[in-house]
Amino acid sequence: MRPTKKERELIFKKYEGHCAYCGCELQKGYHIDHLEPVLREWWKKGSPMYKPENDTKSNLMPSCPSCNINKHSLSLENFRKLIENFIVSLNKNSTQYKIAKRYGLIIETKIEVVFYFEEYEKIYKHNNDPTKPWNFRK
Repeated sequence: MRPTKKERELIFKKYEGHCAYCGCELQKGYHIDHLEPVLREWWKKGSPMYKPENDTKSNLMPSCPSCNINKHSLSLENFRKLIENFIVSLNKNSTQYKIAKRYGLIIETKIEVVFYFEEYEKIYKHNNDPTKPWNFRK
């Protein structure tokens, strides 16, 4: 399903113009992601969709390009695990990261990955005030 211009606008406003995952302010060229993935062979033009039941308006999320590209066809929990493992990967493979860490420029934490939309919906449901923007990460 390709969203209409009006539907794109509604998806953009779903989290007050923020990425549903990282919470950054969306810019021109933002992406629309399926929260529950629809699986495609994206490299083959016209390839079939393997989970068409997930191609619904309510499953569409506003996303910054980097979150959407990294999430690709992962489930939400697998995307969370991927992000949590970035530190392990950086410590193993990035000399610049290791040096910056040695100089105290980076401090690692063991915080749980919580997505912007999870915080948003928790507070929105608690306050039930649709007029208030919730910008959690500023």
